[in-house]
Amino acid sequence: MKRVYNFSAGPSVLPVEVLETARDEILNWHGSGMSVMEMSHRSKWFEEIISKAEEDLRDLMDIPSNYKVLFLQGGASTQFAMVPMNLMRKGKADFVNTGAWSKKAISEARKYGKVNIVASSEEAKFTYIPDLDPETFSADADYFYITTNNTIYGTRFTKLPETGNVPLVADMSSNILSEVYDVTRFGLIFAGAQKNMGPAGVTVVIIREDLINDTHLEVPTLLQYKVHAENRSLYNTPPCYNIYICGLVFEWLKKLGGVPAMQKINEEKARILYDFLDNSSMFKGTVAKKDRSLMNVPFVTGDKELDARFIKEAEEKGFVNLKGHRSVGGMRASIYNAMPVEGVKALVEFMKEFELGNK
Repeated sequence: MKRVYNFSAGPSVLPVEVLETARDEILNWHGSGMSVMEMSHRSKWFEEIISKAEEDLRDLMDIPSNYKVLFLQGGASTQFAMVPMNLMRKGKADFVNTGAWSKKAISEARKYGKVNIVASSEEAKFTYIPDLDPETFSADADYFYITTNNTIYGTRFTKLPETGNVPLVADMSSNILSEVYDVTRFGLIFAGAQKNMGPAGVTVVIIREDLINDTHLEVPTLLQYKVHAENRSLYNTPPCYNIYICGLVFEWLKKLGGVPAMQKINEEKARILYDFLDNSSMFKGTVAKKDRSLMNVPFVTGDKELDARFIKEAEEKGFVNLKGHRSVGGMRASIYNAMPVEGVKALVEFMKEFELGNK
């Protein structure tokens, strides 16, 4: 069976090499006589899997020893609540509102304290990242929250805010491992796996040790970072198979040359697609050029019927999941790490053909 080019925003495309390894090991992982899906999370075999996954992620992101790496469940959406539950000590946090996911995080944080929205691009349907004025930042905030890449709208922070002694918290779900970040700039990073790391069901949290404190007694045990850190993500049964796949993805990335090499590939893919959009007479990008995402590229024709025809014909040609988010419309090509350059080039060729045939 021929594989399609999958431009889904998530769950998204995985590297073929990773899928082939998982296939080959599905009945018998490294001589254990069983699948990773079957083995105990307390076994020596799974201990090897989770330890190696953490070690490789630390290498890939150059994570310092004073940060804990946690493999959790509940998706990024659970982190919207866990962050204020664990970090809101003085009862205040700063947020930059850049889309649907930051809005959800703001809504959760308001249940635990005061939220100061330092900037927002909602008035322009989140088509840009707002400029930040440090004068609007709260010096006494518990944390400062951003979404580094906005999956739905196709924007990203190209410059991180300077927050001084206030910990910077980032939802990095849709661009973790796609470009180089200095982890020491952040107090906490979290990311759902289903864009660049693995299948849905595991969420990675990278948290500086000094932010792991005894939490209020009313916070449920499983929602305390301290509990997961002290138990090395094994307080309860973790999403074992998903962590295993993440580990394979980390190995694949290291073979490619790590995050710096991946960033160059991602920049090339984005350039190919944006260059076409900038010169097309039919297709137009929807995002301010200075804030364009490397991962998610929304575009439109300006005609809803033409958009629908394009999506239908693209699918027939093997370019799937190009329909834009329901709140935005149009099209969106998500070109995560596992999307090959060839896939983006093939999409652009099809777009050229479609444009010629629909003048």
